[in-house]
Amino acid sequence: MPHSRNPLNPYKPTPVPPVNLTNSARLQNLERDGKLYLSLRDAIALALENNLDIAYFRYNFPTAEADLLRTKAGGSVGGVNTSIVQGTQGGFGGSGVGGGGGASSGVTAAGAGGLVTSTLGNGAPVPSFDPSLFMQGYVDHTVQTQINPIQSGVPILKNNTIEFQSGYSQAFSTGTNFTVYSIGYRQTTNSVFNVLSPQITTAFNLLVNQPLLQGFGLATNQRYIHIAKKNLQLTDLAFKAQVIATISQVENIYWDLVAAYQDSQIKERSLAYANEPLSDDQKQLELQNVPAMQVMKDQSAVATAEGDLTVSKAALRLQELLIKNALTKTITDPGFADMPVVPLDLRGTPDPNESEPIDQLITEAEKNRPDVSEDAIAMQIAQNNLKTIRNELLPRLSVYGIFAGSGYGGLPNPVCALGPKECATTLPSGFPGAFEDTFNYSSPEYQVGFQLNVTLRNRVAKADQFRAVIDYRQRELSYEQQKKTILLDVRNSQYALQQAQARVTAAQKARDLAQKTFDIAKQEQKLGAMSAYDTLSAEQALAVAESAVFVAQNVYEKAKVDIDRATGSTLDRTSVSLEDAKTGVVTHLQQ
Repeated sequence: MPHSRNPLNPYKPTPVPPVNLTNSARLQNLERDGKLYLSLRDAIALALENNLDIAYFRYNFPTAEADLLRTKAGGSVGGVNTSIVQGTQGGFGGSGVGGGGGASSGVTAAGAGGLVTSTLGNGAPVPSFDPSLFMQGYVDHTVQTQINPIQSGVPILKNNTIEFQSGYSQAFSTGTNFTVYSIGYRQTTNSVFNVLSPQITTAFNLLVNQPLLQGFGLATNQRYIHIAKKNLQLTDLAFKAQVIATISQVENIYWDLVAAYQDSQIKERSLAYANEPLSDDQKQLELQNVPAMQVMKDQSAVATAEGDLTVSKAALRLQELLIKNALTKTITDPGFADMPVVPLDLRGTPDPNESEPIDQLITEAEKNRPDVSEDAIAMQIAQNNLKTIRNELLPRLSVYGIFAGSGYGGLPNPVCALGPKECATTLPSGFPGAFEDTFNYSSPEYQVGFQLNVTLRNRVAKADQFRAVIDYRQRELSYEQQKKTILLDVRNSQYALQQAQARVTAAQKARDLAQKTFDIAKQEQKLGAMSAYDTLSAEQALAVAESAVFVAQNVYEKAKVDIDRATGSTLDRTSVSLEDAKTGVVTHLQQ
């Protein structure tokens, strides 16, 4: 939250800038000739600058800072939602043996749930650390008919009173609190039995109180601050998990776009090749060199190819829309929404994780994955909670000290009827003198004491303490379960990568054989040993084999994305800077 030296600023609402829904300039730089030319690096950079999931999560940082500010004043922890935001559509789906994790970050309830739990932060009440200043004053005029005039000496008593009170209180992290209180009082009266009129009274009181059992110590009274600081660390780690999840999702969407783009090209080529024998056979039919049935077969093949191309183009348009949705803040411009997207990276680089020892991958995951660090911090919060909640079991015992002083003054009552000696006074005549007497030890008061409050049976505190221990034991189990989950996640991702690579190799071999078959069919057609329809069938088989290669490559690229997610190496592999992700301005992404 912004800091201001304006003394009135604490009493004014803090503004939050409106949401910026303008796409970054990088997007326009990629548009050429009515098309959007997009590399994988460009897609990642645009996601960091424009993706709404990341933009939504950025608000968790000022939320966590506001929470810390609140706890520094003695307030309880409001909590920060560190769950991964997944509002972007597309890019989900498994790869390989167990489906991997898709865009999942691996964050578990043990990490995110460390912010909200039934016993977290329980303990003795925390005082307010913000100092408090209070003032009160009034002017009073009273007229009272006296039933017994002997009490005041007049049948109608009139009093004019002016009173002003002020005080200051402050509490500290040790549990100590003090209050300074002062009062000034002036009254005039028409009573003949009052010695002074006006009568002036001033008083001062200093109270210091210190808990000795419940509510004592920095650990107890700063527990909310401790949790809020840990929540800041959790927010940083959760943001890293959010960026990993979003980048993984964008990569998957990009490779789906590549697959749809390549499939569309195959279908266009198949349609063009299907039209060739149809045109030739129609000419031969006019010369009555081929039967009409052959032309009908050619027409059927063309219709099938046209239908396949229509379906493929529709799938491509969907993937174009999904990638634009993931990389922009808004796509309300109809021209941009319908703009074709041309992927520039049609194949990724080989992944070394396929042959890495599994133990090395697991070690890398335990080092890099944000959810591991989140769970460790959650355990620290729970351990500290066990210590502070024990303080709630203790009785409330405190010692206090009071120092007070008072001063009096005023002028002799001009209507005093008590006699010259009784109506005489040596007190100061005004406020300055009375105020001086308040602090010159002429009328001091000293008091020390203690207060003890013991809750019999103490069932609420006992239940809180017991539940805190139970919660901690559950966290220990969750922490161990997370280690097992990481092991399985990494192994599954590596299996999926190996399987995907084998699938690519097999598909490429099948494609090569289909290519040879097609080449032979064309040669035999030229020699008259095979018909054009047979060659078309061979071309269709080749198209199916090429599609299988592209599908296998798509699965392989997604498997690479997933194993990077599983090992926590997504940011290193893509050269993404978390600082760029926080600001939404990419300056460090390598090309």
